[in-house]
Amino acid sequence: MIELKYFDRSDFKQLIEWIDSPQFMLQWSGPTFEYPLTESQLEKYIENANSENAEAMIYKVIETETGKVIGHISLGRIDRKHKSARIGKVLIGDQSVRGKGIGQQMINGILSIAFDELHLHRVSLGVFDFNTSAITCYEKAGFIKEGLLRDSSKNIDEYWNQWEMSILENEWREMKQGL
Repeated sequence: MIELKYFDRSDFKQLIEWIDSPQFMLQWSGPTFEYPLTESQLEKYIENANSENAEAMIYKVIETETGKVIGHISLGRIDRKHKSARIGKVLIGDQSVRGKGIGQQMINGILSIAFDELHLHRVSLGVFDFNTSAITCYEKAGFIKEGLLRDSSKNIDEYWNQWEMSILENEWREMKQGL
């Protein structure tokens, strides 16, 4: 089991350690940050987050049994007028817990915040097409592929394709009832 708690300055060092290459940085954050990740970049990232009307809610993922920080996830581009947001920066940083359903718990947790607490209607995300384990996780949570953004990100000498995916509130509620 996991718990999502607000990401803060005390979590910077751990996150910086997890992001160990420019390719991994791009896969984790898209174009948001420049490699290497620094505390000043993270300061800017959390500057206006996690308040009542913030456009971003940023979380660390805590394994409840051990109290250890094992990951990171954010809900950004929160648009209260149009009732939408975007999941981003999904990371299970602790490799020893990968493949144990933690990603599914993280997505369900962030969707619960989006739909139950923020009362949103739509949540989207982008995922590179080669990240099949993440795509499987998102589809299990009820996300639907909307389209492929071809060559959307440049990584050194190659381009990466990205799936755009989303879930609507009614789809999420139906998924929850089926569990």
